[in-house]
Amino acid sequence: MDSSAVTTPRRRDRLIGRGWIQAAALVILFGFFVLVLMGYQTYQSGPPIPERTVTPSGQTVYTRADVKAGQGVFLKNGLMEYGSIFGHGAYLGPDFTADYLHRSAELVNKTYGGTGSGSAAQRTIDDYRVNKYDARTRTLTISDAQAEAFTTMTAYYARFFASPQGKTGLRPKAITDPTQIRQLTGYFAWSAWAAAAQRPGEKYSYTNNWPSEPLVGNKPTADTVLWSAVSLIALLGGTGALFAAFGRWNWLGWHGRDRQELRFREPGSVGLTPSQRTTAWFFFAVVGLFLLQTIVGAASQHYRADLGSFFGIPLDRWLPYNLVRTWHVQLALFWVATSFLAAGIFLVPMITRRRDPKWQAGLAYALLGALVVVVVGSMLGELAGMRGAFGELWSWLGMQGFEYLDLGRLWQILLTIGMAFWVVLLWRGLRHKLATESRANLPWLFFFAALALPVVYATGLLARHDSSFTVTDFWRFMVVHLWVEDFLELFTTVMVAYIFVLLGVVREHIALRVVFLDIVLYSAGGVIGTAHHWYFNGEPASVLALGAFFSAFEVIPLTFLTIEAWTFIRLGARQESKSAAAFPHRWAVMFLVAVGFWNFLGAGVFGFLINLPVVSYFEMGTSLTANHGHAAMMGVYGMLAVGFAMFALRYLVPARRWSDRAAAVSFWSLNAGLAWMVFVTLLPLGLLQLYRSADVGYFDARSLSFVSDSTNTVFEWLRLPGDVVFIVGGIGPLLWLAWLGVRHRGRHAAPLGAGPPASAETPAPAGAVEHGSTGAAAPVEQELVLFTEVVPPAEGVRPAD
Repeated sequence: MDSSAVTTPRRRDRLIGRGWIQAAALVILFGFFVLVLMGYQTYQSGPPIPERTVTPSGQTVYTRADVKAGQGVFLKNGLMEYGSIFGHGAYLGPDFTADYLHRSAELVNKTYGGTGSGSAAQRTIDDYRVNKYDARTRTLTISDAQAEAFTTMTAYYARFFASPQGKTGLRPKAITDPTQIRQLTGYFAWSAWAAAAQRPGEKYSYTNNWPSEPLVGNKPTADTVLWSAVSLIALLGGTGALFAAFGRWNWLGWHGRDRQELRFREPGSVGLTPSQRTTAWFFFAVVGLFLLQTIVGAASQHYRADLGSFFGIPLDRWLPYNLVRTWHVQLALFWVATSFLAAGIFLVPMITRRRDPKWQAGLAYALLGALVVVVVGSMLGELAGMRGAFGELWSWLGMQGFEYLDLGRLWQILLTIGMAFWVVLLWRGLRHKLATESRANLPWLFFFAALALPVVYATGLLARHDSSFTVTDFWRFMVVHLWVEDFLELFTTVMVAYIFVLLGVVREHIALRVVFLDIVLYSAGGVIGTAHHWYFNGEPASVLALGAFFSAFEVIPLTFLTIEAWTFIRLGARQESKSAAAFPHRWAVMFLVAVGFWNFLGAGVFGFLINLPVVSYFEMGTSLTANHGHAAMMGVYGMLAVGFAMFALRYLVPARRWSDRAAAVSFWSLNAGLAWMVFVTLLPLGLLQLYRSADVGYFDARSLSFVSDSTNTVFEWLRLPGDVVFIVGGIGPLLWLAWLGVRHRGRHAAPLGAGPPASAETPAPAGAVEHGSTGAAAPVEQELVLFTEVVPPAEGVRPAD
């Protein structure tokens, strides 16, 4: 061929206005600037850990070393996945901060004369509220009554953790070493001191007077009430302003609807690359992990219905609550993340319309093998670590013990490396495409959003078991909130927008506006809004104020983008109705519709409910938190992960073997089961627990006696039908479709790049639309439409912009 006939594709101009880019950059920079300031305050203003805690006569009660070691005992035994500390952790066992504070205050009050004494109540309050920490000598002085209570509480926790009968959710004789029991009691005692002792120069404690405890004078602060009201005003005002602005100005471009006609191609006519075929094994692993996660989740839930046994089996001897709950939380992250990794690998050849780079499929299999090693290794490490294995290496090979970061540090590092390796795979596939694109266009945004995932997840490595709880919780929520709720959300938005562009449902410049709007709105509230997790864990009141105000703005994009998502879907439905061929991705899109619903309800409504400081003050660590977590995590990221699997499996499974009925059963069962779980069990249980906390006290609402009482037990058993529908009807058909994907792996489709290329730069997949044969670059807006043919409008009808 004459080389003069081939022109090198020029770099495509950006398809988005500069104002969108500047707005996104400013909002992100502002958010992270404030986040850094809050990090500085975390290190400067957290409750101190005294070198020595002594009686007035100078007798040592416990030391800084005891507190540090006690935190280690707490973490390596998985107690954060049983109960909680400062309100953060699991929901079966007590909150040990509130537990020690209440029980020790009762003992102190009794020492001073009990309820029959007129001065006992005030003397008890003074013992706990007056801060006797000497910053110069780093010594804390407590009363003799408090020291005596410490001795009694040490004996109490020795009986509790060393119980040979179990029946608490922990394994029998979980902790028997007297030294560890004393250290653990020291850790609980320090957290209770921080919860009651007034900050220097302030009228509230280090935890903003959390938990509610009348015996020590703890009640909601003025800041807690004020900023709850302000956050409501911010939500209503911000929502109204946003809808007014978008009603007045057509920023997204929805008002001009495309009138072009599309003909959707059969998935079997779309060629797949070897790397795309490897994702069949990824999605099979996704569904397998999903199934395992629901099974151990059902086991953990059963403990709340019956502490004694699992249908007659003494499950706590082999799989205690804290272990199955650890696996349940960790597997949720594993299977969702694996689906996102697979979806990224699957989309790259569709974006570039090129063959795989050399060894791309082999490297994808290597990534899958590494994920298997991390999943199996971390789960076995947690099982062994809780039983005392690994010695001083417990936090590396066993479990670190932080909720959502339970896995050992070695496995956490390997997982971070695995995600970075995944980004390299994406770069290998995208690099030629990126070389011809503006950095503000979708290909680069796809890559940047993927790159952010390992970078932000890596911040979790700064959470160390030997740091103070306030500092470790700051870094832990970089993963729990910033990674999961912000950057996974961004990557999700980019992938969903790209899928609709590839299918020809919307034009790329409109999809770009949706992505940049997502960046602006989520960054406006989501980055600083991370602080709503830190209201009562040792941060000052200024952090509470920032968290309350900006977390209100997190609900606004959920509301607005949910409505816009319906517009997105309706536009796709209209395009489908114009096509002579059936739309092949109905159920993948239906899962995206479910994401919009659960995003608004689970993350928006339920999330905002518990984010109000005055509500969080009484409900933190109750079933309302679990209600929000299940509706948001499964409803948003779980449904997305399944939706991505449905999209890819539609190409991997031959049309003659594909079953829309199985997909439909899975969709309705997963959504019905989740709705049953939320509305029949978790929401009513959470409301009962919230009422108990506000009426009687937080200690009582978190006690085993209340959690396992007859009323709560009825609601827990009512969850069983929903779980059966969810697991059998939801995951069963999905597992069958994933198995079909592994069996066939797209072998029915011609390989990508078969036949002569459409141009010198971008070889077209089999069956794709060719846009000219001169070798010049394809038209800007149409070169990405791979799986549809665009039919020109009838004469006299002009397509809308």
